[in-house]
This record gives sequence, C-alpha cells and structure tokens, in this order.
Amino acid sequence: MKSAVVHARIEPATKTEAESILRKLGITPTEAIRIFYRQVVLRQGLPFVVEIPNDLTAATLNKSSRGEDVEEFDSLQEMFDTWE
Repeated sequence: MKSAVVHARIEPATKTEAESILRKLGITPTEAIRIFYRQVVLRQGLPFVVEIPNDLTAATLNKSSRGEDVEEFDSLQEMFDTWE
C-alpha cells in the first residue's frame, strides 16, 4: 500500500478545539481526514452543504456564539413542549 501525505496549515485554536472533539469521538485527526476524503470520493463532492448564511442566520449564529438568546432544555421532549 502506498501512502500520500497531506499538509495543511490551520489556526492553532481551531486545531486544539477540533482535536479535543475528535478525542471524545474516539478518532484521531488522521482518521478524521481519511473519513472526510473517503466521503468526498463517495459523494463526488463535499459531504456537507457549504453556503454563506443570510443576514438573519448570520446574526443568530453570532448571538448564539456570544451566549445571547440561548435556551437550554433537559430533554428533547421539554424542547418540543415549548413549540406551538
């Protein structure tokens, strides 16, 4: 089996946060990259939607990242019960 090397530069904070999440999932960064590449091949494109959010979505995401207007629930049912 031949192996190829992929080099990428990424912001240190993003790398640290992503690797922490990957550890919780029980996979290494190398395994995550292999999964991503395999999905690109299988789907003949990115395995997720890449789009620029509209103004409302961008504002909502910004507020959420600041912890503003965020509701937390103990269960899915509790969340569903708040919907009308």
